[in-house]
Amino acid sequence: MELKGKTLAITGIGGFIGLRMAERAREIGMEIQGLDFDPRVLEQVRESGFKCFSGDVTNPEDCEQLCRGADIVFNTAATLDAKAPIEVARRINVRGAVNMAEAARKAGARYFVQLSSVMVYGYTYPPYVTEDGPLRGENNPYCQTKIEGERALMGLHQPGEFDVIIIRPGDVYGPRSQPWVLGPATMMSQGKFVAVKNNTGIMNHLHVDNLIDGIFLALEQDAGGETFNLTDGAETTFDDYFAYLEKFVGKKSTRLPAGVLRTLFGAIDFFCRLRNKPSPVDASILSIFMRPHPYSIEKARAQLGYEPRICLEDGMQEVKQHLKAIGLVP
Repeated sequence: MELKGKTLAITGIGGFIGLRMAERAREIGMEIQGLDFDPRVLEQVRESGFKCFSGDVTNPEDCEQLCRGADIVFNTAATLDAKAPIEVARRINVRGAVNMAEAARKAGARYFVQLSSVMVYGYTYPPYVTEDGPLRGENNPYCQTKIEGERALMGLHQPGEFDVIIIRPGDVYGPRSQPWVLGPATMMSQGKFVAVKNNTGIMNHLHVDNLIDGIFLALEQDAGGETFNLTDGAETTFDDYFAYLEKFVGKKSTRLPAGVLRTLFGAIDFFCRLRNKPSPVDASILSIFMRPHPYSIEKARAQLGYEPRICLEDGMQEVKQHLKAIGLVP
């Protein structure tokens, strides 16, 4: 598909990935329209010159409004809360995604791109796991509902008429990334960031622009009905990644053995439940930090010609400049 001149509808346009996709799509001559659940972020989106409105993917009428006139729909909307009740996660990550796809098909959109996640493989998976899996829900609402969402969406795929593409990105970082840049850098600057000691877990980082390059390639090459893993193709440990942020903010993090952290997080969670208060920690993050292997991106390389163009060193220099601009770099 030729992308220039096409209309792209984006859910979660106020988020890190959604907004960057809007910026990149505009650069190549696409028309943009967006929806976001949080009306507070839409002011920034409008200031950037994009047409958008406040809405919810669980509301079919909002989905239909977004999809009017769209050639391509890119769905980033999701709840990432590992503590959410499974039915809450299903309402957004499965039903919401299906609502959006059905609205896109009804409106005559040609492509529906679903932003899934490598977390469909769970925490323990074979080295260089491919798109064939195995898939593991791990009793985690996010992992499980991303798997269910993919299956439901592929059931709507109609080759040549309404094509569904599933993208499974790794750990997407870059300026404005909350989980991998702003969150940890802020905690480091406050002396509150705690990492796993002697951690050899692999961060399968993916620069946001590499992610978007991969999505554009899938659309340009009409890769409907396909699923693709996307990462930067590196084997960077979390220790090495966090070392960049520590250097930028000028503070070392506290490092504790994994067993100590699990016990500590469990105790905090237990006492918060006793007092009927939300826990400030999530023990499942430790499992993410300790994932043992890289994911395979050979399918994207072979079928799309995907090659990550932004390496970690260059990407982290962009991050440094952003952190400097917002006052987190001394």
